[in-house]
Amino acid sequence: MNGGGHLDRSLRLPRFKSGLLKEVGLLGLAASGAAILLREQIDKLKRARAERLDARARNPNRAIAFIERHVPRRLGAVMTVVVVGGSAAFGVVAGGHVDEAIAALDDTRNALANAAGFGITSVTINGRTQLTQDEVLAAGGVNGRSSLLFLDAASVRDSLKANPWIADATVLKLYPGALQIDITERLPFALWQENGKLAVIAADGMVLTPYVAQRFASLPLVVGKGAETRAKDFLALVANYPVVNSQLKAAIFVGERRWNLRLKDGLDIRLPENDVGLALAALVKYDRENKLLSRDITAIDLRLPDRLTVRLSEEAAKAREEQTNKKSSKKAGSA
Repeated sequence: MNGGGHLDRSLRLPRFKSGLLKEVGLLGLAASGAAILLREQIDKLKRARAERLDARARNPNRAIAFIERHVPRRLGAVMTVVVVGGSAAFGVVAGGHVDEAIAALDDTRNALANAAGFGITSVTINGRTQLTQDEVLAAGGVNGRSSLLFLDAASVRDSLKANPWIADATVLKLYPGALQIDITERLPFALWQENGKLAVIAADGMVLTPYVAQRFASLPLVVGKGAETRAKDFLALVANYPVVNSQLKAAIFVGERRWNLRLKDGLDIRLPENDVGLALAALVKYDRENKLLSRDITAIDLRLPDRLTVRLSEEAAKAREEQTNKKSSKKAGSA
């Protein structure tokens, strides 16, 4: 039975044993690896627990310990700067020092710009006649600390136009250090009196300055509320009648409706609310025919369109009364 099953079993048994041994070896290696990984994980947990215990020992407050472990380094310094800066800002605002703080920052940056070569080294101002150069610069907010680099041309222009003498302005920055300012000044047009106060006004009614300088003494005088804005047109109308205009001392705006004229000899001319030109033309005609403005009268009333009324001075009225009495006496004697 050499070709029977005994020979076959003898040949298959060694193969089975060697495969089993290989599997056992692999399982042993896996178990060893797992044991090593477990030991490493246990060591990590022990180290983490030791670190927590150590941190807790150094700082018993858990919240603080957590922050110390997990918050980024230097964040405390940054937060300190933020808190101190916020406190300083609050103090500036609460103390009402915002303007001073802004001015200090502005001066600092201007100083840096000046040091870098952007200081204002030359200034040209065109169009000024009433204001000095220093007055124009002061009106624009330009001073010795200003730098051309940080000068806000639009802001300077707005500041200049806020000055009553300046109707318009142009500001040019010419680097590295030249500043050019072109202004259009308002011209003094008249003196305006209201409530006992006297001021110099422009043709548009803008109050330029209180009247303090004798150089404005020759300006025409207008009086009354609202006269400052109506003076230009009215005085232009009166100028068409030289006989009246040459003797004019003041134009008085009455009730914000109509005008009276006060001549240099004290004569008052009361004008109507409407058709002022016709009334003045009639006055000139009366004067040409009857020398009306040269007579001894104190007032001429032109408010009614169909008549002219005059008021005699006291002396003229007394003389007229005496003359009338004499005429009456003569008539009585003749009778």
